[in-house]
Amino acid sequence: MIDLQQTLATARTIAVVGCSADPRRTSHRIARYLQRAGYRILPVNPNYEEVLGEPCYPDLQHIPKETQLDIVNIFRRSAHTADMVRQVVQWQAETGQTPVVWTQLGVSSPEAERLAAGAGLPYVRNRCIAVEHRRLVDG
Repeated sequence: MIDLQQTLATARTIAVVGCSADPRRTSHRIARYLQRAGYRILPVNPNYEEVLGEPCYPDLQHIPKETQLDIVNIFRRSAHTADMVRQVVQWQAETGQTPVVWTQLGVSSPEAERLAAGAGLPYVRNRCIAVEHRRLVDG
C-alpha cells in the first residue's frame, strides 16, 4: 500500500501527462494548483510547446534524463493508460528512477496496473492528486 501523504510530502517534480494549456480544462487547473503548492510541474502533451510557463514535452522520453521525476500524473483516457505506464517503465529502465504512477479519477485500467506492478512501480488508481494533496498535506 502506498502512503499517499508521504508520497505527496516528499515529491518535488510531477510530470502531468495530458496537461492542457486551456485554463478551463481540469488537467490545467490541477497542474496550476500543484505548481502553486510548490511542485515543479513538467507538462507532457505533444500539442503544446509551453504550459504554465514550463516547457511542454511531447512524451516522457523527451524529458531530460537527469531530471528527478517523482510522480507521473496521468490525465489521458483509460484506453491510453497502459501505454503511458509503458513509457514510465522505459523511463525507469533508462534512469533507474521509480516514479509513482498516479491516475486521476476514471483514468485507469487493469492492464496499466499490472504493468506497473510488474515493473515495481507504485500505482495510485482513480484518485485526484489535488484532492488528496488538500486532504493530506495542505489540510
